[in-house]
Amino acid sequence: MTPKRSEMRTLDERITGALVGAAVGDALGGPVEGYTPEQITERHGGRVHGVVGPWNGDAWRTARPIAPYHKGDGHVTDDTLMTHALIRVYTTVRDHLDAYAVAGHLVPDLMTAPRWIPELESEALLLQRIFLAEKWLVARLHYGHVDPREAGTGNIVNCGAAMYMAPVGLVNAANPAGAYTEALDVAGAHQSSYGREAAGVLAAGVAAACAPGATPDSVVTACLDLAKDGTRDAIEAVCEVAARHSDFESALRPLREAVAPYDTVGPDYRAPSLGARRPSRLHSIEELPVALGMLVVSGGDFRHAVLGAVNYGRDCDSIATMAGALAGALGSEVPHDWAKTVAESSRLDLHAPAAALAEVTREIFDRDVRGRRAHEAAYTALAGIPCSD
Repeated sequence: MTPKRSEMRTLDERITGALVGAAVGDALGGPVEGYTPEQITERHGGRVHGVVGPWNGDAWRTARPIAPYHKGDGHVTDDTLMTHALIRVYTTVRDHLDAYAVAGHLVPDLMTAPRWIPELESEALLLQRIFLAEKWLVARLHYGHVDPREAGTGNIVNCGAAMYMAPVGLVNAANPAGAYTEALDVAGAHQSSYGREAAGVLAAGVAAACAPGATPDSVVTACLDLAKDGTRDAIEAVCEVAARHSDFESALRPLREAVAPYDTVGPDYRAPSLGARRPSRLHSIEELPVALGMLVVSGGDFRHAVLGAVNYGRDCDSIATMAGALAGALGSEVPHDWAKTVAESSRLDLHAPAAALAEVTREIFDRDVRGRRAHEAAYTALAGIPCSD
């Protein structure tokens, strides 16, 4: 992907690339989530290079009773379902969002509208698919009546909010600071500490990727300019290592070693450490730095970035969701065969949410411009600044 080609991408193309790319990354990563690169290689006879079936084959319903989901075969997970739910909130509110929009619109969407859930192979409420850290939204906001701006406090600190924050970055395309601020407010209803911070930084990264001429390096720079505490340190450490690699195969272990000091989960993803997912100013979620690292390793190429994220293992559906959103927003092509398989298998129109969000994004931008001009006029008058002809 050359800078010239990236500059030619329209807003609609970048929004579509980011959202379709996120869904494809999610679906490819789902079946190998929770495993190590070595386990993935052993299970699949080599690295994963596309859509694969469930880890436990036909026994997917009973192999893991706590999560009886059909992960694989092109099925998206809760990452994509939550992303699309947030887009529905944007299309309803048709303005910038905040924590109150989560309480007033996202939570009812989770609770009241049956939809096709690919991993359940049936229609159900989204509430019946999302995991405990996301059910927190309903428990705290609907049943607990907590102030939405503070509702995320007390939840486990993970990537639950960051995984669906790409739409915030797209609504604020080419404005990383605005995306960061809006995402922090939205995510406050769901997460605290470095989980909330990651949501803000991921949105900022997507916004930065939409800028004409954006590159992986400019995206990382925008993220570092805004990120705080352990999140910033982790991104810096991982991307410094990533810059030494141009192939995900050689980068898998070094990236894990770079992020390990900031990750609270520990070496065994399915058996978290006692200090896992607790608030901290020193730590970071693993998913965001590694997604940015894979973006750097790949030079912004969608296929390379997503396959690197998938084969990294651990929480790789979310890592690949983020890497896919970033690479897609940069303008790298999402493989048509992957997108077609995921759309058909998941029974989802992957392009309709993008078209809807693009329309809303233009409305919001036009309103923002009018607001800025009104402010400029008021300030000019207030400060006694002569009007220029």
